[in-house]
Amino acid sequence: MAKKFNFIDLDKSKLPVTKGKKVDGFRFYDIDGKAYPSITTVLGIQKKAQLQEWRDKIGENVANWEMGRAARRGKATHLLIEQYIKGLTPSERGVLPLGLFRLIKPYVDQIDNIHCLETIMYSKKLTIAGQVDCIAEYNGKLSVIDFKTANKERQESWIENYFMQTSAYAQMYEELFGKEIEQIVILLVSEDGSVQNFVKEKKDYMDPLKKSINDFYKYYEELNKDKIKQE
Repeated sequence: MAKKFNFIDLDKSKLPVTKGKKVDGFRFYDIDGKAYPSITTVLGIQKKAQLQEWRDKIGENVANWEMGRAARRGKATHLLIEQYIKGLTPSERGVLPLGLFRLIKPYVDQIDNIHCLETIMYSKKLTIAGQVDCIAEYNGKLSVIDFKTANKERQESWIENYFMQTSAYAQMYEELFGKEIEQIVILLVSEDGSVQNFVKEKKDYMDPLKKSINDFYKYYEELNKDKIKQE
């Protein structure tokens, strides 16, 4: 039986009216006339060398195919979760995303009192923006919740960027709505049949997050010194 989720009515006027756009291959959001990079763009710089090594190893064509497949898998699974939470009829009929959704559903059912779902936010303190999967209570604690898909079970050391990403969303929410996020949660479902839930605290990832943001700005300025203006 499908769960009926409760939604919290937030002051939507505090949220930005922007969808973001690609600039030189990087996603930026217009926040009060300033270009804020997306948190996924910022953290993607960290993995650039590893990604290129992987591409070189398996070849560009295979790498492009696998990245496209993974992106479609993630998008379809996210859509099923979003539609389930909203009480909508699922529009996705793919065998793989449906299978992944069934695996992760018991964890999604531990969510309630939804504050944000696929919501764009920003942080003026961090000068970044992004679209959060979900902010809600997870087992009774207000949490930033991110839904991830993978080929196989992940070791925690492989996914520190996920914890930094959700910590960034926590900072954004706290700035915009003045309410503390109690924990960050990663729900990761894999094609090997595993489901992992990682529950962490924002404070443990703020230092590496800030370093990653500074590194991105330095990297981007080197690429294009005249196209980005910081406060």
